[in-house]
Amino acid sequence: MSKILVVEDDPNILESVKYNLQKDGYDTLTAVDGAQALEIARSGKPDLIILDILLPQMNGLEVCRILRKEMAIPIIMLTARDTEIDKITGLDLGADDYVTKPFSMRELMSRIRSLLRRAEIQPVTSETKLISGDLEIDVPHHVVKKAGVSLILSPKEFDLLAFLVSNKGQVFSRDQLLEKVWGYDFAGDTRTVDVHISWLREKIESNSQEPKYLLTVRGLGYKFEG
Repeated sequence: MSKILVVEDDPNILESVKYNLQKDGYDTLTAVDGAQALEIARSGKPDLIILDILLPQMNGLEVCRILRKEMAIPIIMLTARDTEIDKITGLDLGADDYVTKPFSMRELMSRIRSLLRRAEIQPVTSETKLISGDLEIDVPHHVVKKAGVSLILSPKEFDLLAFLVSNKGQVFSRDQLLEKVWGYDFAGDTRTVDVHISWLREKIESNSQEPKYLLTVRGLGYKFEG
């Protein structure tokens, strides 16, 4: 069964989430501040992290930024503030999903199962290796290299890149990408696609302001060109 790290400084929320995870059979780790979260994530190697934004010592956004440079596991952000800036900032830093407090435990468990399921599913392509310019994507092993150097991508970033590369030259709308990459049960909006495209550009483009791979087609969506 998958191992999940819950990072939350509110003891009532922490115990409630931990109880429900263990009831569903998940191996559960916990942390109550940002520094502890980094330590346990590095040593415990969880399959998914539930990460609160408002944490002592180091906030969840900073924790997410650091973790995303080191590992590519799914991260669900928890925020008590129902504002777009929290959601977009979290996604921009590499989070895969977000849940706003107060949340239903059923919704959180559904998000967890969905992300874990997608992390195990290969991207929609029959190719085992995709090469375009100085980019090389090893699909079975979820490895992306640029000019021979390995990049750290979140599971959703990898899926999005592999899907677009395997359909090189074809334009996809944001809604189509949500359907093909995130799935019908994703509860977010189309800005999620924009954020992940922006984050991918920072990683794979020599100049993210003048991309040569991930191109915006005004009024239509995005496409990959090599």
